Amino acid sequence: MEQKTSLLEQLRIERPPAAPVGTGGRGGRTGVILGIVVVALAAGGGFAYWKVSQAGAVPVQEVVARAISSGSTDSPVVGSLLDASGYVVAMRDAVVSSQLIARVDAVPIEAGEKVKQGQIVARLDDSMYRASLEQSVVQVAAARATLAQAKLAADDARPTYAREQKELAAGLISQDTFDTTKASYDAAQAAVEVDAENLAAAEAAVVVNQRNLDYTVIRAPFDGIVTAKDAQPGQIVSYSFSSGGGIAEIVDMNSLEVDVDVSENYISRVHAGQPATITLDAYPDWHIPAHVIAIVPTADKSKATVSVRVGFKPGDPRVLPQMGARVSFLADAPAGDSSSADSTASGASGASGSSTSGPSGAGNTAVTVPSAAVETNTDPSTGTVFVIAGDTVAGRAVRLGARSGDNQWILSGLDPGANVAIGDFSKLHDGVRVRITQ
Repeated sequence: MEQKTSLLEQLRIERPPAAPVGTGGRGGRTGVILGIVVVALAAGGGFAYWKVSQAGAVPVQEVVARAISSGSTDSPVVGSLLDASGYVVAMRDAVVSSQLIARVDAVPIEAGEKVKQGQIVARLDDSMYRASLEQSVVQVAAARATLAQAKLAADDARPTYAREQKELAAGLISQDTFDTTKASYDAAQAAVEVDAENLAAAEAAVVVNQRNLDYTVIRAPFDGIVTAKDAQPGQIVSYSFSSGGGIAEIVDMNSLEVDVDVSENYISRVHAGQPATITLDAYPDWHIPAHVIAIVPTADKSKATVSVRVGFKPGDPRVLPQMGARVSFLADAPAGDSSSADSTASGASGASGSSTSGPSGAGNTAVTVPSAAVETNTDPSTGTVFVIAGDTVAGRAVRLGARSGDNQWILSGLDPGANVAIGDFSKLHDGVRVRITQ
């Protein structure tokens, strides 16, 4: 029994002594309540102030400017004002075919072989054309003999005609006798003229047959490379031959350039002589220095594009006709500084991993932001972005590069990591309060 009592004593909870009047109890609880009320009023006032301050703020979305390295797939060249795709084409590309109907005797070339201007590409059967030439040469000789005979007859008729003309004037012969002599003389003179024309025709036939004989030897029209061989010995070819396009196709590799289609909206960024960089689809890490040759003065209404010719240093065997290519149009180098365009291209002209520096000055690393975050100017190469600093924004003038999908390249004026606002540009200006929305 005593043991149970001891256990119950251990389980007893001691109550604290009652607080004296004026130092706790009901008065203490009242102070706590008052404190809670004060905190609640302060919080409500702060919330009300926040609501008032937000009432005049412009709602914007917040995006972060993302740095782009030279190896990024967003664009082949850092510093590009505009990118466009096209193909490598040859300005001198000839399908060599026959001007005659003849059998091919020999084609002493192969695809991929280099040829010089005037080099024999094919030989055709010339037996018929050689025989025609020999026949026309004989006809020329016969026509010359006939003309000589006609001239002799005319010379023989001339004295008789002159004598009887005098006798008629003296009344020694009749008019009928003189008319007969005159007719013979006129016929002899006409025969000379006819035979002279026949000789000219025979000589022209010699020229034609000689030309046809020359056509049986087909030669390269210029220096180049054979890209296709479409005829074989024993095959009949002609000027209308179309099953393979001709006997062979020859391309002047020094005339290669790139044709690209530029949207009408951005053609103002391109001009003749502008520096550019070409990147071939086959060699994505090889950026080739280039320049704009010309803008073709017509637009494609179905695609709303304008064709631009872009040339680059020729002679590299890796560049082939019909290769896919991407052209990055660069800004003109400042006056007295020719290194700007070259450094952009040469920095990436070698193997993969090469780097290219961006423009100098603030924001010298190219960044990308959504196109909706950029307010464009009348000059399509410049624009304005609004950088968020706390609850306000500040406008920044930036130089624009190419667009990649819904993203806009910014070449200078904005640092990577900057928070940029997307909103109603008509309400955004330096110092305006903004509130961030989702």
